[in-house]
Amino acid sequence: EVQLVESGGGLVQAGGSLRLSCASSGVTFEDYQIGWFRQAPGKEREKVAYINTDYSTDYQHSVKGRFTISRDNYKNMVFLQMNSLKPEDTAVYYCKANGRGHDYWGQGTQVTVSS
Repeated sequence: EVQLVESGGGLVQAGGSLRLSCASSGVTFEDYQIGWFRQAPGKEREKVAYINTDYSTDYQHSVKGRFTISRDNYKNMVFLQMNSLKPEDTAVYYCKANGRGHDYWGQGTQVTVSS
């Protein structure tokens, strides 16, 4: 059974930082593109950042320069370092593994940024 588990969310003041982690069982991350998505109340889920198997990355425009996605294939984990957080970053953050014809999602972790 494949499981993705996010952690590291919480409550932080505007301007603060959080580091999200995504760990997997049943999936070898080095074979997958890994993405971070978020969904705010009343809004659609949106892509935040991607990291490919060749370590290339892509970011949503609103988080460029503030968020950094990275992967540790040895630990089978992916991270999202979030700096200079804004209230509009408040959402549930999900990781997704895409590859080998499959998409796998985690259950999400709540990030709340207070003004």
